[in-house]
Amino acid sequence: MERTINAKQLRASLPETVERVRRGERFTVLYRSRPAFRIVPVTDAALPPLETDSFYRAPGVGRSTDRRFAKDHDKILYGGKLARRVKRRR
Repeated sequence: MERTINAKQLRASLPETVERVRRGERFTVLYRSRPAFRIVPVTDAALPPLETDSFYRAPGVGRSTDRRFAKDHDKILYGGKLARRVKRRR
């Protein structure tokens, strides 16, 4: 069964919505009165083995007191440099 909820309702009831999705419900989320995206359950067949997940294999990055920035954590998680697109104002 598919239900329609708005983004505000989703924010207010996210844990409950996650549980409902795990039980098989589907949701269409409205943003500014227009359909924005769907939330659907993930089947076990669609999930890759946990051992192949880069987050599962990533080393611990420490706490914010480790004097590292988000870009340092990204480099540890994803390796190399991440391309950033910055729009400049003129």
